[in-house]
Amino acid sequence: MQRNESVLIEKESFNAIGLKWVGTFAEAGAGGIRVVQAEMLNRLKEISHIIHPKTLLGLSYHITEGGFTHFAAVEVEQVENIPEGMTAITVPKLIYASCEHKGDQNIDASYKDIYNWIEGRGFELSKGDLTHLEEYPLHQDPYTKDPEFVIMIPIEKLKSR
Repeated sequence: MQRNESVLIEKESFNAIGLKWVGTFAEAGAGGIRVVQAEMLNRLKEISHIIHPKTLLGLSYHITEGGFTHFAAVEVEQVENIPEGMTAITVPKLIYASCEHKGDQNIDASYKDIYNWIEGRGFELSKGDLTHLEEYPLHQDPYTKDPEFVIMIPIEKLKSR
């Protein structure tokens, strides 16, 4: 049985530049986001001031009914000369529940594990627009059937009673 160990991580506010994708969960599951990730990898050289050159970010925002907005992006030291068709994003300082998803694991099960961990510890999901952040190794093929990545879900610590 699959088991993902989760931990709490506090991440300072950061800026990122990337490509935007909007669609349904079904379209994402069918590979819609992978196309944007592949395009992002091909256009990395257009972006200045990349902080973590080995990490591709996936930022998901639940904005539409039945769908969401996703950015395939890289963290940057400063936002300058945004390439055509790309967007700059600022992510506030947040606390995340985080776990590693391994290539031989089921992605839905990994997400289920982390959400169960959050609930089991009495945390609440963050009220902000960002619903999850994924960190992918930049060398990984976006079309791999067994991706490895870090799942980070923004949460809010509950005050002790």
